[in-house]
Amino acid sequence: MQGTTSPSGLQIELAHGDQTAVVVGVGGGLRGYWVGDEPVLDGYGDDELCSSGRGQLLAPWPNRVQDGSYEFGGRTLQLALDEPERQNAIHGLVRWVEWAVETHDASRAVLQHRLHPSPGYPFTLDLRVEYSLDDDGLTARIEARNAGTEACPYGVGFHPYLSAGGGLADELELTVPAGTALVSDERSIPFDSKPVEGTELDFRAAKPIGAVQLDHCFTDLARDADGRARVELGGRAALWVDESYPYLMVFTGDALPDVARRGLAVEPMTCAPNAFRSGDGLIRLEAGQAHVATWGIAPLIAR
Repeated sequence: MQGTTSPSGLQIELAHGDQTAVVVGVGGGLRGYWVGDEPVLDGYGDDELCSSGRGQLLAPWPNRVQDGSYEFGGRTLQLALDEPERQNAIHGLVRWVEWAVETHDASRAVLQHRLHPSPGYPFTLDLRVEYSLDDDGLTARIEARNAGTEACPYGVGFHPYLSAGGGLADELELTVPAGTALVSDERSIPFDSKPVEGTELDFRAAKPIGAVQLDHCFTDLARDADGRARVELGGRAALWVDESYPYLMVFTGDALPDVARRGLAVEPMTCAPNAFRSGDGLIRLEAGQAHVATWGIAPLIAR
């Protein structure tokens, strides 16, 4: 575990066999993941400020809240508009705050953060995230507990970019086991959904990404016997989610020069974009209640 001169704070190194990963203190996110010298994730350096959400943990909501305003418990609440060009609140409240290390050993780290009430989110959450490496790959488990005295709205997501390995994602085959894609407006707010069958968004059977520009939320996920849904990118990695994650955002990053098509963001989400307003997948946590969600990455790089 290295010191805090990095923009991303503490650098918490994990290792298991030929796998290594770095978890960071700022935001409790994942800066990088490698098999040998080969990157599984398109991460960022320890001397860099995290950009484009790479590896960040998104709570108490992932994605966007339209106009930053929502109603809950008979109150109208207003979040900061930190996506000003689209007039949205984006990606929660904890990705730029310091998380404390609870436990750290060679292949496992647990970080925690108490989210205190604020005008836009007047609730108290205790968050605990665990990252671990084993023979099967990397696992991320997030637990949120309502530490307040009243119910609160909650959702969580993560923002890893699977690396294309030095080339472009265009050249790789993609499998997304989803039957439905949400349709969003120019502000990235969903207003409809449609079956993927017969469209360029149908990746239920592996096919090259090609020139398709992806910035879509998928749902109706087909799951294996273990309850997991798996997204596979071109023989490089399979990202899996448990049943707590009914939504996956898939993003080629075309408008972002630092990540554009160098990989693919596959973002597990417990709720749809704009869930604080639409209620789609929104979790209501009663006082004292906890919610747990788990995802992971199985590297497919030749080892």
